[in-house]
Amino acid sequence: MITEINPAAAALLGVTPDSVIGRYPIQVFKALPALMNLFNREGDQTLDVRLPRKRLAAGMAATLADGRRIILLHDVTEQRELESRREALSSTMTHDLRNPISALTGYTDLVARSGELNDEQAYFLKRVQQTTQKLYDVAGDLVDLVWLEAGMPMKHISINLRDAISDVIGTLNPLAEKKSISIFVAIQDPLPPVMGDPDRIKVVLSKLLHNALLYSDEERMVAVHAWGDTTAAFCSIADRGFGISEDEIEMVFDRLFRSKDERVQAIPGGGLGLTIARRIVQRHGGEISASSSLDKGSTFTFRLPSAQA
Repeated sequence: MITEINPAAAALLGVTPDSVIGRYPIQVFKALPALMNLFNREGDQTLDVRLPRKRLAAGMAATLADGRRIILLHDVTEQRELESRREALSSTMTHDLRNPISALTGYTDLVARSGELNDEQAYFLKRVQQTTQKLYDVAGDLVDLVWLEAGMPMKHISINLRDAISDVIGTLNPLAEKKSISIFVAIQDPLPPVMGDPDRIKVVLSKLLHNALLYSDEERMVAVHAWGDTTAAFCSIADRGFGISEDEIEMVFDRLFRSKDERVQAIPGGGLGLTIARRIVQRHGGEISASSSLDKGSTFTFRLPSAQA
């Protein structure tokens, strides 16, 4: 039997407290099967719940120590609509931009095989190939950057940074193994949780770790270190790779910036990864910095406010 319902939940469900309290859920919410599942299933549950007036809620249910069942509903209608629009934008970018760029790349390959080219022609063709590859790489990241800079909402839940680091390392292990690079991990225990969007924080970790692996020679080392206190959590990713010159270190977070180093230029990239990482960290109320020595390696460190702060 329903014993309590707060005004916000009543409004969300299109009922009044008086019409619900003292009745059984099936009498009131039989038209909402997902909500009934939250009432009837045992243990902690999480389900999307379709609501009246075409609203959508993220529903969470748990059983209290005295045996009562509590259900929390969080209206995510606008958030899901924005996510849907973002996916549609990404799909449009893929179809309307990446596909034509792929066609351009294919034509340049045909030109290269069509006959002898003089040195100048070969040079210009190579530049076209490099430019089309850069445009292809930057298309997807550009959507993310526009989305972030437009201030679109992100999730705001507790993030276990240890788990996020583990997931990202697992994803990038094949690249590390391919280059015979060892990834060393040192994580404070316990590590304070942070609040925010776990998927976005994984993007930050992925961008930084991917760069560390990509811009290092084979058989080098990358170190991932995470620590924190009651006010903030920190994470650094250090490599012994190409490094960044003093005159370029201040520009690494600028959009579309890529080092003039020939070793970097030889590796395809769009120059937006670090810009996206910085925007995400800033959206979480944090900061990110870089330190580097040419030919000795780089360290990128970001700070996020602790959930305890």
